Amino acid sequence: MKKQVVFLFVIFLFAFNNKAKAYTEPVVPDTVQVGVYFISLHDIDFRQKEYTVRFWLWFRCKKKEYDFAKNVEVPNAKSIENTDNYSDTSNGEIFTLMKMKCVMKESWRVHNYPFDKQQLEVHIENSQFDSRSLVFVADTVGKHFDPELTIAGWNISKINVKTGLQTYQSTFGDNTLKEPHSSYASFKVNIFIERSAWGLFFKLFLCMYVSFFISYMCFFIHADSIESRFGLSVGSLFAAVGNKYIIDSILPETSTFTLVDSLHALTFIGILVTIILSVYSLTLAKNNHLKRANKLDKKAARILLISYIALNLFFIIKAIIG
Repeated sequence: MKKQVVFLFVIFLFAFNNKAKAYTEPVVPDTVQVGVYFISLHDIDFRQKEYTVRFWLWFRCKKKEYDFAKNVEVPNAKSIENTDNYSDTSNGEIFTLMKMKCVMKESWRVHNYPFDKQQLEVHIENSQFDSRSLVFVADTVGKHFDPELTIAGWNISKINVKTGLQTYQSTFGDNTLKEPHSSYASFKVNIFIERSAWGLFFKLFLCMYVSFFISYMCFFIHADSIESRFGLSVGSLFAAVGNKYIIDSILPETSTFTLVDSLHALTFIGILVTIILSVYSLTLAKNNHLKRANKLDKKAARILLISYIALNLFFIIKAIIG
């Protein structure tokens, strides 16, 4: 009888001890190693706010149920194509390799266009298991992009990878969560690119500068030649406006005042000042003050040219530094 009581008492202690451990010891999530290698980055479209990227993505874990080939999520992608899959099991680990093609969403920063620098982000998550089940650790061995990877008009300055948790203010229907808060393992790749800008800059703004200097020639035409002066100025204004519309057609809409806006606004103001001074010079000439009109033209030409060049340099240097 005593042996039975002792035996039951031991079983009770063992069960109580295991139950206490279940309450006191937190569940440790599995660690999954994740890595990436970029093959190409192309079809950069500012107007549609997107670009296309192709890359190899791999995971190394110990549980089959994670099935990354089916449960990989790229939250900031418009479309995802998983073109190739490879899986292998060795030494108790499951290795999954995938070839991905994604059309990514991007909010382009065009304030300093065409001297802009962009930071692209590829965000990877597992859509089935939250951070209670698994967390990511980055595979940082080797490079993350092909050394021969080129982007037309751009240079890749660096690529950073980091892991963490992505939180959402929702349970996504999980009744085991007491609060509307859930988190998922996150793997983020930041690609920093810089534009090779000067060739594009002259292509974009050559027409604008030619328009301004055609209008500027009005100061060297006789003060009473009203048709020549106004014809040049008005024609230059239309050419500058047309150039602005062409550039705006390739950029996304933005509420900020960009470098493109600043340079065109400066040109519009310069042409407007030329027209106003031409009217005043014509008035002086009509009132037999031809010497004053000629003196005004010479002085205005110097001040306007110096101001226009100085302000252009200011805005351009500010954009390059920024």
